[in-house]
Amino acid sequence: MPMNINHAVDKAFETKTFKELADAPLHALEGISERQGQLLAELGLKTIRDLGEWKHAARARAIVELAKTEG
Repeated sequence: MPMNINHAVDKAFETKTFKELADAPLHALEGISERQGQLLAELGLKTIRDLGEWKHAARARAIVELAKTEG
């Protein structure tokens, strides 16, 4: 099933390519305001790529996925 990117990004970014989205500001993501993006920038997260490659996010995702396998 193809992904409908329109549900993942702000309307202004719906026509962007994935490469463009990777370098877009965090407020391009649906549900993240410009103010929240500014707060995340204080942690060094300025783009969707920064967030996606952030080691702490990767660790958190791994813990959540592994937790699903516990009995």
